[in-house]
Amino acid sequence: MRANLVLGVELGKPLLASENRKQCFLPHKNPFMEASSPISMQQTPQKDQPEASPKPFRKRFVTSLMEAATLRSPSFKEDTYFVSRLKSSEKKALQEFKDKLVASHGSDSMWGIPLLGGDERADVILLKFLRARDFRVADSFNMLEKCLAWRKEFGADDVAEEDLGFKELEGVVAYMHGYDREEHPVCYNAYGVFRDKDMYERIFGDEEKLKKFLRWRVQVLERGIKLLHFKPGGVNSIIQVTDLKDMPKRELRVASNQILSLFQDNYPEMVARKIFINVPWYFSILYSMFSPFLTQRTKSKFVISKEGNVAETLYKFIRPEDVPVQYGGLSRPSDLQNGPPKPASEFTVKGGEKVNIQIEGIEAGATITWDIVVGGWDLEYSAEFVPNAEGSYTIAVEKPRKMAPSEEAVHNSFMSREAGRLVLSVDNTASRRKKVAAYRYVVRKSTVV
Repeated sequence: MRANLVLGVELGKPLLASENRKQCFLPHKNPFMEASSPISMQQTPQKDQPEASPKPFRKRFVTSLMEAATLRSPSFKEDTYFVSRLKSSEKKALQEFKDKLVASHGSDSMWGIPLLGGDERADVILLKFLRARDFRVADSFNMLEKCLAWRKEFGADDVAEEDLGFKELEGVVAYMHGYDREEHPVCYNAYGVFRDKDMYERIFGDEEKLKKFLRWRVQVLERGIKLLHFKPGGVNSIIQVTDLKDMPKRELRVASNQILSLFQDNYPEMVARKIFINVPWYFSILYSMFSPFLTQRTKSKFVISKEGNVAETLYKFIRPEDVPVQYGGLSRPSDLQNGPPKPASEFTVKGGEKVNIQIEGIEAGATITWDIVVGGWDLEYSAEFVPNAEGSYTIAVEKPRKMAPSEEAVHNSFMSREAGRLVLSVDNTASRRKKVAAYRYVVRKSTVV
C-alpha cells in the first residue's frame, strides 16, 4: 500500500521535477504506508482565470511592527542543566546557593524532589531559580524562599488532584494537549469564551470566584509540570500557546495580571517557548511599548503569529497529529484516550497548485479511514474512489466543495466493494497563497473469508 502525491502546477510556472520533489518532500513517515510516497507532476491549466499581473505588496505599519518584534529576538536556547557545562562563575553560584539553603532550610522539597542531598533533579530546580535571577545568589535565594512559602500556604503540592468543578472550562480555556517536536508538553490558553457576559460572571463575578479560577489555572500548570523529567538533558519545561482571538482584554485584566504574577514568581524557567496565535493588529503596538521592559531571554521565547498563520506557525514546533483540530491540526480530544497519535505526513500546497494524494493498493472489501487538513483551507477539496477494473465507474466519495478557512480537519472512511485507489484532491489553483497541510490514513482489510 502506498500513497502517491500528484501535483498540478499553475500554467506558465512549471517546476523542475527535482525542485518540486524537494519542496513537497514528506519528512514524517506514516507507519501505515508500505512504501515511501513518490512524487510526480501534471500540468493543470487554470480555466476562466486570466493571468493577472501581481500587484506591488506594501506592508502595513502594524505588520512591520509585528515582524520586527519577532525578528529582533533571537530564538530561545534552553538550558541543558548539565552542571559540567556551566561556566565557572555559574558553578560557584550554584554551590553558594546550596550553602545558603543548608544554613536556612535543610529538608525542603519541591515537586516531590528534595532540594538537598545530591539529587541531580534538585540541581535542575535550583538552576531554574538562578537562571531567573541571572545567577545572583541573594536574589535567587529570596525568590526560592518566597516560592516555598507560597506553595505551602496555597497547597500547591495537592492542587493537581483536586476537583474544582470547572468542567465547562476543561479543554477550552487552559489545557495540556500533546507534545511539541522536542517532546515538551504543550499548554493551550484561550480566553475568547469570556466575551460571553454570563460566562464571565459565573467565573469572575466576585473575589471568591476569581480566587477559585486562579487555583484551577495553577492546577492546569501543576499537571503539566508532572510531565517534566527534571533531569539534565531531559525535558524540563513546557510550551505555552496563547490564543488571543476574541479575548476581552479589559475584563480579564485583573485575572491576567494575577496569573502572570503567580507564574513569574513561582514557576521560573518553566516555559521554553511562548507562542501567541490569532494576534490582533493592536498587539504589535502593545508589544513595542512593553518590549523594552522585558529581558532579552524572555523576548527570545516569544513567537508571534497573526490571524491566518496559525497552522503554519504551529507546524514549525508541533507535529500536525499533535495540533488540535481547531488550530489546523489533526488531533481531537478523543484521540488522546487511544494512546499516542498516529503520525501524519506533511506537505505544502503552493498558490496555483492542485495536489492529488493517491492511496493505492486497496483491496475489495477493505475499509480506508483518513484524515486530511490544510491550514486556513479556503480552497476546494474532494475525494473519489477509482476502481482498478476497466469499465468500472469512479465513485464520488466526497463531492468537490469549497472549504472555509475556519473548517477543521476532514475525518472520513470508505469501504471498497472492489480493488482500487482513493484519490484525495486539494485544489488551490484559485489562490496565490502557499498553505501547509497534512494527512494520514489506515486501511483495514476485510475479515470475511
